Amino acid sequence: MPELPEVETIAKSLSASLPGLVIEKVEVLNSQVIAAPGSGEFCRLVAGRKILGLSRRGKYLLMSLSGDLVLAVHLRMTGRLIHTGPGEPLARHTHLIFFLQNGTQLRYADTRRFGRLWLLAPGSLSTHPGIGSLGVEPLSPQFTPAYLAGALAGRRTRLKSLLLDQRVVAGLGNIYADEALHRAGLHPLRPACTLTGEEVEALHAAIREVLREGIAARGTTVRDYTDGRGQAGTFQEKLRVYRRQGQPCPRCGKPIARLVLGGRSSYFCPGCQR
Repeated sequence: MPELPEVETIAKSLSASLPGLVIEKVEVLNSQVIAAPGSGEFCRLVAGRKILGLSRRGKYLLMSLSGDLVLAVHLRMTGRLIHTGPGEPLARHTHLIFFLQNGTQLRYADTRRFGRLWLLAPGSLSTHPGIGSLGVEPLSPQFTPAYLAGALAGRRTRLKSLLLDQRVVAGLGNIYADEALHRAGLHPLRPACTLTGEEVEALHAAIREVLREGIAARGTTVRDYTDGRGQAGTFQEKLRVYRRQGQPCPRCGKPIARLVLGGRSSYFCPGCQR
C-alpha cells in the first residue's frame, strides 16, 4: 500500500504538470472505484473544472479543483494515478480516465480495485470518515516527542499496531513502521506504554528520519507503486528489515525474522529489537 512517502511523491510529481489544466471529461470504465457521489454525478461535476493543486493528508491524495471541490483519492493496495499522453497503451485494470484540455490524460488504474475516489466540498473534509479522523502528520511541527509520549502513555497495545493507527500518526504504514522500529531498536510486540523517555525520543527521531529518506528516494516500489509519471521509487534498495526475512541484519548480522501482527507481516531483528 502506498504510504506517506509514496503519496507525497505522487503529489509532487503530478504537481509539476497538472495545475492549471482543465478536465474536459471523465470516462468511467469501472464505477466501483468511485465512492461518492454516483458515477454519473461524479463525471458531471468534474467536467470543466480546472486543477488548482495537489496535496496530501495521511495516505490520501487531495486534488483541489475550481468551484471549491476536492478530489480525494485513497490508493489502498495497488492504486496508481499516472499522467500520460493519449497515445500510451491503456494499462490493464484502468478504471478511470480524466481527459485534459492539452490532450493528455490522467489515468487511475488499480489491480485489486480496493482504492476509492471521493468528490468533496472543502468543508466536508473534516467530516469524511477517513480524512476527518486522521492524527498528527509525522513530519509536521505538531509531531513532537511529547505528543508521541502522550499517544503511547497508558496504552498496552502492541507498539507496531499503535503506530499503524492512522488516528495516532497519519500516513505511517507497514514498511516505514518496521524500518523505524528497527532503527530505534524496539520490538514490534512491545507494549506501547512501556517505552522510556529515551526510547520515545529514539522512536520519534527514527520515524521522521525514515520518512524523509523515503521521500528523498521517491518511495518504495516492491510491487505496483509508481509515481505520477509511472516511475518506480528506489527506497527498496535501502530497506534494512522489511521483506528481508532470513537475511543478515545490517547492524548485528543476525537473520531478520518475520511475525504476523493483526494480519500483517512484521519484520524485525531478534538481536537488535529484543
